[in-house]
Amino acid sequence: MSDRAADVEQALEAAERLFNARGVQSVGMDAIRDASGVPLKRLYREFPSKAELLHAVLDRRDTEVRSAVTGFVDSHAGSGSPRDRILAVFDYLAEWFAEPDFRGCMFLNTAGELGGTSETVLSVGRRHKLALRDYLAGLVAEAGLPEALADQLMVLANGAMATAALQGTPDAAVHARAAAAVLVAA
Repeated sequence: MSDRAADVEQALEAAERLFNARGVQSVGMDAIRDASGVPLKRLYREFPSKAELLHAVLDRRDTEVRSAVTGFVDSHAGSGSPRDRILAVFDYLAEWFAEPDFRGCMFLNTAGELGGTSETVLSVGRRHKLALRDYLAGLVAEAGLPEALADQLMVLANGAMATAALQGTPDAAVHARAAAAVLVAA
């Protein structure tokens, strides 16, 4: 990896960690410099504004989350029934919510913090949520269930994310999974 690529990766990792822990508005480029070890001049060369850095962080997070969800479902329910694969999404959420640094969904949190002032944040968040909805729609189609179920499952998943973040416990994923099981069986 080149020095430039390493600096970009370090900056993205530090920014994601700080934005997740403190929110976007309370984190300045100096804090990202300090946490990443990337000189401020190079940081601004790669990301001319904090908004551009945030966009890159959200794009990266989108890729990571989608890959993590599909990887989890494939490894935990890959040979199971299509209905098992749907419910495995909620098992993924339970594991994610139990992580010590879980602070909620970065897309929901950032949209809540900046959504009224940043069309970019809303656009990236919508794209992410629609991609996950499309993934669920594929699982729903595999199970031969009505397409509208994908939207209902997304509401459950997003509600669980918000609830888990506020309550500080992974229990919301267990409750959302139970509700999803009822919907899938109906």
